[in-house]
Amino acid sequence: MDIYKAICLDLDGTVYRGSEAIPEAIDFISSLQKNGIEPYFVTNNSSMTADQFSLKLSRMGIHTKNDRIMTSAIASANYCKEHFDGASVMMIGEQGLKDALTMEGFELTATQPDVVVVGIDRGITYKKLSEASLAIREGAHFIATNGDKAFPTERGLVPGNGSFIKLLETTTDKTAIYIGKPEPHMLHFIQQQGYRKEEMIMIGDNYDTDIQAGIRFGIDTIHVEGGVTNAKTVLKQLQQPTYLFENLNDWNKKGPQ
Repeated sequence: MDIYKAICLDLDGTVYRGSEAIPEAIDFISSLQKNGIEPYFVTNNSSMTADQFSLKLSRMGIHTKNDRIMTSAIASANYCKEHFDGASVMMIGEQGLKDALTMEGFELTATQPDVVVVGIDRGITYKKLSEASLAIREGAHFIATNGDKAFPTERGLVPGNGSFIKLLETTTDKTAIYIGKPEPHMLHFIQQQGYRKEEMIMIGDNYDTDIQAGIRFGIDTIHVEGGVTNAKTVLKQLQQPTYLFENLNDWNKKGPQ
């Protein structure tokens, strides 16, 4: 465990499934914390605030600080701060994105924005999409918190933020700047807290987002079974994760000592 100082964990499918904790992940995180390592939690979910994620994790017995939670909303706000500081922002999204943008000092506007940032919005309307489309056509920068086309619910897969992004891209003939996994922006912002890439590792159940984010950023990765992508599918990929685990108990069996 001394090799890795920034252990980055996906949430849904890796630490928990919906509202149910994954026992091996809970044990793994507890072991890390006993050894003085506070992991990072990295999620494409832009709807919730860091406070809300901290509360959800605490109910599962995981206690962490807000600065260890990196959401696509927080990363989008950080990206805007780096590239468009002082800009006015039109937002489609929920509380997590609103809080992230306002905490970085952005003025939210419904008209003539410099930047349009789009995250998952379960109250989406034709009017919201129309206003965003018009603003992008008029020259506003176009930011997507993430490109997940669907996300799982108790009833099955429903439209994700990526579905609305594709609609806006089709309407505007503009391509969004994607922030969430598999893009490496969230890992970049974590690295800025003082890590070398060889000290970082990305752990997740989804090859196309979690593992690809780590590969693109140039850090080690662990694919964990039991989530979105099964091991058989992973083994067919041209780019392989550094480690392939059945569950996080394998860290002590296969992981670096």
